[in-house]
Amino acid sequence: MNQLIMQGGRSFQWPGGSPPADVPECGFKNDKPACLARTVTMHQMIAIVMLFVFVIIVNVTVFIYRKLKLESELAAQLWRVSWDNVQMSNLDKVLRRACSRLTMSLKGSNCGSLMTMEGNFQIYTKTGYYKGNLAAIKYINKKRIELTRKVLFELKHMRDVQNEHLTRFIGACIDPPNMCIITEYCPRGSLQDLMESESITLDWMFRYSLITDIVKGMLFLHNSVIVSHGNLKSSNCVVDSRFVLKITDYGVESLRTASCPEDSHAHYARKLWTAPELLRTESPPPCGTQKGDVYSFSVILQEVALLRGVFYLDTHTLTPKEIVMAVRHGGAPPLRPSLCFHSHSEELGVLMQRCWSEEPGERPDFSGIKILLRKQHRLWIKHPGQPVVPMEQYANNLEELVEERTHAYHEEKRKAEALLYQILPHSVAEQLKRGETVQAEAFDSVTIYFSDIIGFTALSAESTPLQVVTLLNDLYTCFDAIIDNFDVYKVKTIGDAYMVVSGLPVRNGKLHGREVARMSLALLDAVQSFSIRHRENQQLLLRIGIHSGPVCAGVVGLKMPRYCLFGDTVNTASRMESNGEALRIHVSEATWEVLQEFGCFQLQLRGEVEMKGKGRLRTFWLLGEDGMP
Repeated sequence: MNQLIMQGGRSFQWPGGSPPADVPECGFKNDKPACLARTVTMHQMIAIVMLFVFVIIVNVTVFIYRKLKLESELAAQLWRVSWDNVQMSNLDKVLRRACSRLTMSLKGSNCGSLMTMEGNFQIYTKTGYYKGNLAAIKYINKKRIELTRKVLFELKHMRDVQNEHLTRFIGACIDPPNMCIITEYCPRGSLQDLMESESITLDWMFRYSLITDIVKGMLFLHNSVIVSHGNLKSSNCVVDSRFVLKITDYGVESLRTASCPEDSHAHYARKLWTAPELLRTESPPPCGTQKGDVYSFSVILQEVALLRGVFYLDTHTLTPKEIVMAVRHGGAPPLRPSLCFHSHSEELGVLMQRCWSEEPGERPDFSGIKILLRKQHRLWIKHPGQPVVPMEQYANNLEELVEERTHAYHEEKRKAEALLYQILPHSVAEQLKRGETVQAEAFDSVTIYFSDIIGFTALSAESTPLQVVTLLNDLYTCFDAIIDNFDVYKVKTIGDAYMVVSGLPVRNGKLHGREVARMSLALLDAVQSFSIRHRENQQLLLRIGIHSGPVCAGVVGLKMPRYCLFGDTVNTASRMESNGEALRIHVSEATWEVLQEFGCFQLQLRGEVEMKGKGRLRTFWLLGEDGMP
């Protein structure tokens, strides 16, 4: 058995520098009060675990809720638009303009983001009304659209992304054959239109505002889920009614399709804004890249600074294809648009050069461009030779332009209405102008006039077609001038047949008989002195028939609407004319009774006349009116 023997005079090194205490700090049972305060109890442990579990449950719940909400939004397809709710507009015809420099370079092309080319005219985007608001409509060049999860996310992102400098995405119609994207319509047109307009002067203050709007829009777009544009160009920058520039044609890359042949002139013209690294890529990303957007911005910046068209070269005259191929090839130095320090500041030229640098990494991002533009603002507006025109003065110039265009519009509207009133009765035309449906209407009593030329068939056979047309034009011009003096409406002319009615669409009591009778006498008097140009010695033999009675009248057709009369009265009036005699006015008994109430017409009984489908009818000759020479 080992024994502990104490030896004096020798030191011992205790761990911690001192011997252990007789009693542990917290006692042998760890039950001292001071130690109990620092010990986690069972209740505290349970509370901590429950809090941890609660946090996990909340996070999982939020995650599941967001997931379900996202799936619900994707399934709801809030972006979807029914074609039945879209009413097409003819505004694209109103906005037709004389071709610009770019239009001349794209002549014959039918390709473009917001524009199509028709001959020598440029037409802004197709428009239509959706829920009463005018909207821009861009058709999708696809036979069908498969709603994959990727497409659904793209359309949802388009609906969620909203900014003052981005055109608002209204929705998309995916019902064949009317597949299209519907966005906010900006009535001032594109930036390209604005730069090429001869009626608007762009001072540097206004140009700076437009360029700043592009930067703000692109900065927001690059920081959003859209990430990049991929098709930035001056025709995709549109200006609203408040002269705020907005960027359009962004996003939904799955629905973008090339509508131009790859070797066409228009295809290369659209590539003038494309970065060289994207031109060299066999399959570039549909949405492009952020650095590629900066390059596109630099080309737009040169357009705005020089106002000489896209990719202006002062020492070369190259086609769009030659320019694109040269940019793709690169070289030392690479081909870039020309700078002109007489038109812009040196600092602005340096910014352009940095933005269209051959190396994408050397190009600044839009946040850096925004800072640089802010520094150059004073230099821009104080650039020599560039007057500072306040926005109010610019607005005044536009007011004058609007007033001039409005006057021209009202003049054209007056001409169109005059033509409409010649085709349809005035009251009917007014109903159609208000968008009302013209219902067929019954009239109890009207008087119908028919006339033709005896021997017209033989005369036509002996004359050339041009002579026949000249004859009828001279005759009906004469007739039309006469009937304007009476309360009548010319229904139609077919060959040598001339049909007129009185008493509709505006009722005039019994006056219809008197008006047609007086008109017939005036026409008969005029034709007796009428001269045929190519047969001056030949007398035209006009035969006239008149009948009164009830008819039904209404507008027939949509393509070429005509105001037509229906009823037995029309047939009887035609029979009165065909059974009449040359240079005489054949009147039915019904019309005779109407004329008797006036007591001023000279009528002679002809007797009973056999008429096809009518039997024997008692008829009269109208000889004249008392007081007439």
